[in-house]
Amino acid sequence: MSIHQFSGQSGINSGTLSRILSGHQPIAMNHLERITKAMDLPEDHFYSLYVDECFYFSSPNWRRLRPFLVRSAELGRLDCVEQVVQNLLENLVYAPMLFEVAEGLFQEGLWQAAELLYKNVSVSEKYQNSERLALCQYRLFRIAIGDDQARNLQAAHLFEGFLDRLDEADQLDGLKHLAHVYVSLSKWHKGDELAKKMLQLATIRYNLQLQSDRRESNEKKTEKPLYFYILYAQLIRSTVYEKLGDYQSALDWVFLYMDGSWIQEDNDEVKRTMAQFQEWGTANRLLHRVMGGQYEALSEYVEFISERPDEIFIALHNIISSANRYNWDVDSILERFASYIPYRTYSTEFGDYNRQVMLDQHTQFLAELAAYYLNNKRKEGIGFILQSLESSARINNESNVIKCVDLFGQHRNQADEEENQQYKVRIGAYL
Repeated sequence: MSIHQFSGQSGINSGTLSRILSGHQPIAMNHLERITKAMDLPEDHFYSLYVDECFYFSSPNWRRLRPFLVRSAELGRLDCVEQVVQNLLENLVYAPMLFEVAEGLFQEGLWQAAELLYKNVSVSEKYQNSERLALCQYRLFRIAIGDDQARNLQAAHLFEGFLDRLDEADQLDGLKHLAHVYVSLSKWHKGDELAKKMLQLATIRYNLQLQSDRRESNEKKTEKPLYFYILYAQLIRSTVYEKLGDYQSALDWVFLYMDGSWIQEDNDEVKRTMAQFQEWGTANRLLHRVMGGQYEALSEYVEFISERPDEIFIALHNIISSANRYNWDVDSILERFASYIPYRTYSTEFGDYNRQVMLDQHTQFLAELAAYYLNNKRKEGIGFILQSLESSARINNESNVIKCVDLFGQHRNQADEEENQQYKVRIGAYL
């Protein structure tokens, strides 16, 4: 095929093609895309060669490398991303540019590629007490959080040392995400410590915002309005006291986050936010009575949550825990809400419930459900032990595995041969 013919097929000027082929003009990213398409090859067919083109046969050029990095990330060519980054960071002047690309990839949800960039930029900045290094560690923490609780805890420990180096807006979001990890691990005192910090920082920033003449748009924004972090910290503190069995203190915090009279803004977002917190508060006031052993509050609590499908699973977990503690019969409630027992995600006005918290709650719920049935001499509890064990292994929840092992040991006589075999397999898989 002549240059002229290929020019027509690729849409690249024949003069440009001639200069590229003779080595007098570097191949731009859009030229590479057109050449590959004209040859009817997969878009990334020449990507490995293009890395050589950019570094060994011509001088590095950011105008070529930036779009190549982004497109490699979009196509999942992490090998090319890694090669480009390693070559570029031989000159540390590229670190800020790579960080900017990483931020864009992070926002687009291309977290694997972003992780590569953040890790390499972190190495280049490891001797600097910089905000960019802290931001890299924050993003790496967010990327690392998954279903494995042991890994989540390790990621939280690694990130905490960088928290104070962040801009205060990022600190607030970092505190929120850290609190989620520790609450999902039932580390209540640590969760409360982080909630205190979030409450203090958010309150200071909110008061300064009200007093300041500076335009708010000049400051880095948090993911949510500042008043949200105040309310959310109060919600976490209420949850912690409830889990520790101090229902009066939990109730005191409920009244605080239900009261939004101090919020100066007056818009639809404030109204939606307060409606959600007041709904949670109403449910939690009933819940604290139920958890405190007031059986007469149970029917009111059930009717309240029955009209709020996204709250039903959390309510079921609390109800079955109370039933086991106070020896209540809640068969009719379990039958009524049977469709909410399998795991699924739940949403609120602010997005989905935190996945790690919900997975942990569901794992514990299955164990509580097993205890409820077995304590009432009903064999189906064995099946729920096996489900809880499987879920515990998946999220690496050691404490719940121990709980299931104790429960199975107490009621082994109710398990048939197949269930005993399944139990051995699941314990073996965890170990």
